Amino acid sequence: MARQKVEFTNHLGHTLAGALELPDSGHPKAMALFAHCFTCGKDVVAASRIARALADQGIGVLRFDFTGLGGSDGDFANTSFSSNVADLESAAEYLAREFQAPRLLVGHSLGGAAVLVAAKRIESVEAVATIAAPATPQHVQHLFADQACIIEEQGRSEVNIGGRKLELGADLLEDLKLWPVEKTLADLHKPLLIFHSPVDQLVNVSEAAKIYQAARHPKSFISLENADHLLTRQADADYVALTLTAWASRYLDLATPHTESHDRPEVEAGEVLITEQDNHFRRGLYTTEHQWHADEPVARGGGNQGPDPYELLLMSLGACTSMTLRLYANHKSLPIENIEVRLHHKRVHAQDCADCETKEGRIDEIERVITYDGELSEDQRRRLLEIADKCPVHKTLTGEIRIRTVDGNS
Repeated sequence: MARQKVEFTNHLGHTLAGALELPDSGHPKAMALFAHCFTCGKDVVAASRIARALADQGIGVLRFDFTGLGGSDGDFANTSFSSNVADLESAAEYLAREFQAPRLLVGHSLGGAAVLVAAKRIESVEAVATIAAPATPQHVQHLFADQACIIEEQGRSEVNIGGRKLELGADLLEDLKLWPVEKTLADLHKPLLIFHSPVDQLVNVSEAAKIYQAARHPKSFISLENADHLLTRQADADYVALTLTAWASRYLDLATPHTESHDRPEVEAGEVLITEQDNHFRRGLYTTEHQWHADEPVARGGGNQGPDPYELLLMSLGACTSMTLRLYANHKSLPIENIEVRLHHKRVHAQDCADCETKEGRIDEIERVITYDGELSEDQRRRLLEIADKCPVHKTLTGEIRIRTVDGNS
């Protein structure tokens, strides 16, 4: 799978660090946002495993560190449940701008409570899933109940949560009281899936019951039997991803890669249209009947969601070569099958090319290797290579080409 490190800015100007998991094809059927648990981070085992498993099912996932955690900027002591929700909105805006708007929200533990609130604010979201989530954000107070008074008196205090020392601020305590579950869920108006383990030692399964009772249909509950709160077993994370994908397919169109573009652009016969899909290198390629993407690799600043321009050029030459050879083989009744054409592009020193007119600097060289199954005579093999050079795209590339550029806005 294609995994990328990404960064984006939240509403307060902090840079947040994220990890984007994409399917092998680079073309996700839908995009999801994953919100991690309280004081955790994007790389907590549940988040990373579920994101990878969802990508394996064709759903791209962005997981990121909330403000003040992991690789993200900001002071955690100044954050709150409300700031987490705002960070989710910023992440959704980033996805919509650079890739696809998120259609699925997934939240683990307190992140589950956060996605229930954020789902109403992110218009593109069509379905929501929670994993081991409390019914209200105020539930997390039991983790630092013995220090709540100190936090209120001093404005902030260091606490120990799960063996990790963090500073919490008084704003967090007040903010946690502002989100009653009944009001949040009554206004959700989106399909909801609730995962919870009956033996969860950190968030009791009764919290899942409260969520289910407050939510309106369509809603579903799946029991994660014998799973711990953090889903540390690989099998539990895989089960969540597989069942989540099956459930989401009922509410999201996952048959083909989804784009948030409006109507398909009009393209005239014989014309090819290239449109911007993000502010980096992803481009939409359109003909009258077909569409696909071009992009650059991650190492060159792209998203790796399609072939780069030179790969498209080689594909064009290779496809034309293969078609031309098949037409010739059929016409001459040559006993060959499974024609394959492999192409490589590189820049070489002109002085190393004995039969090139250019003698200085570098030139472009395309190596084309043709293989097939079947026995041919030496003359037939030589003639097949000659035919390869006669394919129309080969003639275009090696002949005189005039490219006329016109200002379409004038």
